[in-house]
Amino acid sequence: MSLASLLKRRTVTLCLTHFIHHPMLAITGATGQLGQATLRHVTTTVDASQLVALVRDPQKATGLVAPGVILRQGDYNDPASLVAAFQGVSTVLLISGTDLATRTQQHRHVIDAARAAGVTRLVYTSGVNPSADSAFIASPSHAATEDYLRASGLTYTILRNTLYLDLLPMLIDPGARARGAFYYAAGKGAASFALRAEIAEVLATVLTTPGHDNQTYDIAPAPVHTMAEVTAAISAATGQPLRYVPISGDELTAALRQHHLPEPLVLLIASMAQAQANQEFNLTSPAFAQLLGRQPTSLAEFVQNAFGR
Repeated sequence: MSLASLLKRRTVTLCLTHFIHHPMLAITGATGQLGQATLRHVTTTVDASQLVALVRDPQKATGLVAPGVILRQGDYNDPASLVAAFQGVSTVLLISGTDLATRTQQHRHVIDAARAAGVTRLVYTSGVNPSADSAFIASPSHAATEDYLRASGLTYTILRNTLYLDLLPMLIDPGARARGAFYYAAGKGAASFALRAEIAEVLATVLTTPGHDNQTYDIAPAPVHTMAEVTAAISAATGQPLRYVPISGDELTAALRQHHLPEPLVLLIASMAQAQANQEFNLTSPAFAQLLGRQPTSLAEFVQNAFGR
């Protein structure tokens, strides 16, 4: 065998070794519910040794991710830790942060660190109808992050996630069901709802299959539902009467505070209700079903499982 052939074979071997031993995909927020679910789906098609789970405290996260997944410390508020965590990574999933006061800057830290580390693609979990002047307090940071990501030079994919079906048992708690009345401030606004577990499936698909470069997907399945329709579906599933009673935003805020909820959660829920009243969540797209490869879980199916007899 010639020297040239030996060198060529050695180069190929080195390239393969680099691919095998260097993680290619990093997931931020990996210990959160969406992050964990996405990781579980990704590990069905990608070897765990190719995956990085970004966590603030790796020691506390060892039981929360699949065996073999590489745990790396990374803090949205510490750009240097992010650059280190993204070494050898080609694709990053940025799951939006939970601290609304700081997350626009946090997301910029992640995007900047990804560029500095040589990451080529970033997938971001946004929200439907992101806008600087949205009533929903989570929305302006989504709009700002999308703008920053598009201007970053990174290849991107943005998933604009609608409201979770999973929120309904929290909003419509046993007390409301016992009273037979759900008091909420969404007016007659309609919203699309999606199951978090199925959003995780779609994220895994986007992360591991081609064809999603520089795409923005509305993860908002049809049909939309008013809260009156939601309570009617729950009533049908339980056999117990439940009606929706529209109240004002101030009344909702006061009621949430009476339940001693943390103030950030009070403001989040009240603003979400106002945004629904403003029809900000009233949109649908076929993208979710197309990416999922089937029809997503319907409201009726969800409430039967979550509330049914």
